[in-house]
Amino acid sequence: MTLSRLLSRVGFVSRVGSRSAFTSSKTDTRNPNWVRVGLAFGSSAFLWALLFKQHSTDVHEYKVRNGLQ
Repeated sequence: MTLSRLLSRVGFVSRVGSRSAFTSSKTDTRNPNWVRVGLAFGSSAFLWALLFKQHSTDVHEYKVRNGLQ
């Protein structure tokens, strides 16, 4: 075999083997998966609520330890 034929086969194999494992089909942007959207926003809101609660607890503990309250 010639070098150009070997290189063309290597290029073909690398293109076939490089398909992403995370995309099996194109997503339909006109009809989103509302369950996944709700879970994403809900989990984000839950984590932000935990962050604010922890922050207020930490601020309160800081004020009590330093005699500010």
